[in-house]
This record gives sequence, structure tokens and C-alpha cells, in this order.
Amino acid sequence: MRLTRIHVDLPLASGMRLALPTDAANHLLRVLRLRPGDACVLFNGDGRDYHATVLDGDRREANVAVGEAVDTDNESPLRLVLLQSIARGEKMDWILQKATELGVAGFLPVSSERSEVRLDPARADKRRAHWCNVVTAACEQSGRAVLPPVAALQPMAAALAALPEAQHHLWLDPDAEDRIAGLTMPADATVVLAVGPEGGWSPADREQLSRAGFTGVRLGPRVLRTETAGVAAIAALQSRFGDW
Repeated sequence: MRLTRIHVDLPLASGMRLALPTDAANHLLRVLRLRPGDACVLFNGDGRDYHATVLDGDRREANVAVGEAVDTDNESPLRLVLLQSIARGEKMDWILQKATELGVAGFLPVSSERSEVRLDPARADKRRAHWCNVVTAACEQSGRAVLPPVAALQPMAAALAALPEAQHHLWLDPDAEDRIAGLTMPADATVVLAVGPEGGWSPADREQLSRAGFTGVRLGPRVLRTETAGVAAIAALQSRFGDW
């Protein structure tokens, strides 16, 4: 039987007794209805799962005994960073959730010329916190014990100027000649994949991407929506160069 996994933003060590944060306690005892003596798995993003046992508690408080720590080995050798022009509402949540399940190593949300979502700094901070929660929940479900970081929302130009070091920079372009099937790279490559907004990349965006060293690739003969394109490309890259 698969055990319930839950993220806690606290140091963890075998043999310790831990009072869970209120949200985690509420989820375990009220939502999942665990009881004293029931087992669960905790993780804090350090790459390990910590087996634990509920000792006592109520809907707001819970104490657990932390047992064996187990190293996880399910991170892809392909380090894939998703540069995503932000999408509306649930579309962005869906992209983050599925990309996390597929093994993406990090997220760079950007606002591009045709982005339909415009956020002031306060709203952007709130959305980022929400996006981090979406990624954390996807890690809980998928068994990942390393949390992919979600960068602060940036304008396209700023994000491109501060790109992480990578061997390959790709952007999805339905008019490109190259396809993922024709790419060559080592299995442990680092890739930044850029996916455009609902309205597609503008000519100015394309120029910026080209100047930043990105190569355009297409997935096939059909134009995909932004919430489909990135997920499809990640799956294709994982199949060719990752751990699928």
C-alpha cells in the first residue's frame, strides 16, 4: 500500500519527534483522516523521504515520530528548465503541475509581448506563492523529494538576460524546420525550454529569443495550445534524453 506523502518546510532527521505545522496536521488528520499509529512519509526537499508515524493530535495539531530516511532516486538526468510565458488561471496551474510530474527541474515564469495576464508586483508575489504550492502538491503526488524552484515573474528581456547556464536553449516554434526527434545531446544535458503564451510568440519575442541563443523546434504538423505544447515537448525530451 502506498503511504501518504506530505511536504513539511522543516529540518528532518531520523529519531526526532516533530510537531507538524498546522496546515500539514489538518491535511493528515482532517482531510486524510489518519489516526495515532498510522504511517506516513514526510519530505522537505532535501532529496529524501522520511518514514513517520502519527503519535497524537487533533485537527490543528499533530505530533509524529520520524523514522528511517530513504534517499530517492527519481530525478531525471536531463536537467530541464521551463521558461513559460504565463497563462491564464488554471492553465498555468495545469502546466506547473504536469511539468513537475514529468520531471522539470525549475520554472522561469515570464511576461511576453502577447501575454494575456498582467500582474502588478503584489499580485505577482501572491501568484508565485500559489504556483509554489501547486508544484509542492505535484511533488507529494508524484514521489519527487526535490522541489523544483519557481522563479519570480519577470519580463521576457530580464529573464533572458539572467538565464541559468545550459548546454541547449530551445523555443517552441510551429514554423521551425528542426524537430525534437532530430536533436542530439547527452543524457545529462541541461536544457532551457521556452514556451509562448496563448497568442504565440510575437516577432519581437522571436528576435529576443534568437539573440539569446535559442533554437526553434517544432513538435509536429499541428499547432498546440500553450498548456499542451510545453507538456508535450517535455515528455518528448524525457523520452529521448531523460529517464523515460
